[in-house]
Amino acid sequence: MLTYPHIDPVALQIGPLAVHWYGLTYLAAFGLFMLLGMRRLRHEPFASITGPGAWSRRDVEDILFLGVVGVVAGGRLGYCLFYKPGYYLTHPLEIFAVWQGGMSFHGGLLGVIAAMLWFAHSRKRPWLQVADFVAPCVPTGLAAGRVGNFINGELWGRFASPDLPWGMVFAHSGSMQPRHPSQVYQFLLEGLLLFVLLWLYARRERRQGQVAAAFLVGYGVFRFIAEYFREPDAFLGLLSLGMSMGQWLCLPMIVAGVGLWVWAQRQPVTPRNVPRKSP
Repeated sequence: MLTYPHIDPVALQIGPLAVHWYGLTYLAAFGLFMLLGMRRLRHEPFASITGPGAWSRRDVEDILFLGVVGVVAGGRLGYCLFYKPGYYLTHPLEIFAVWQGGMSFHGGLLGVIAAMLWFAHSRKRPWLQVADFVAPCVPTGLAAGRVGNFINGELWGRFASPDLPWGMVFAHSGSMQPRHPSQVYQFLLEGLLLFVLLWLYARRERRQGQVAAAFLVGYGVFRFIAEYFREPDAFLGLLSLGMSMGQWLCLPMIVAGVGLWVWAQRQPVTPRNVPRKSP
């Protein structure tokens, strides 16, 4: 049985300026996206697209910028709508108090989708082509975020057997019983494992939309599994069928991913340099 080591959330203090570890994990996520995005330019079909639709470093930079906006705006609004709609309906100004915490992955996903739609429209590209480009570059960012969760000592797991070798006591949770280090589970599943599987899958050219579909299914399944070990939000608890809010939000992701993959599989193959309309 392990004890959570208290980690100062401030990585560096220079006078009144405090640099938090959580902020550094976000920077790491953005840097990894940029690095992987540049590698993704070498993959098909992107490497062979020529003419006005050709992909470049500028595209990666613009997608990153729009994605950051989508993650922050969507993540915050998603948390307010999915987790505490009643509270924020009566305290609307606190929606903007992002420093108080409260972000939702599923809301951030919707924000990123909106950002990709905007990018695809502005560049006159099929948005599923954009989604296929982005999807394999995302899991490492999710892994970095889970590192930040662990450093902050938040989102701890449910109670575990005292015999579990890696069971961890999070004293600030209000209990001295060992818990599952669910942040580590999510780091390994939604982060590293999903990245490896998706990157390998995406290295070979797929039908348009199938890489994005694989991300939806993969993340949805791994997050659904991890939620069985993660302590549900105290103000929500477990919902219908004994499932958490995170699990309920993953179900439409999985269904949408399977539907998108099947739909893409049935589409005719089109020349790479001819834009194709997406749904």
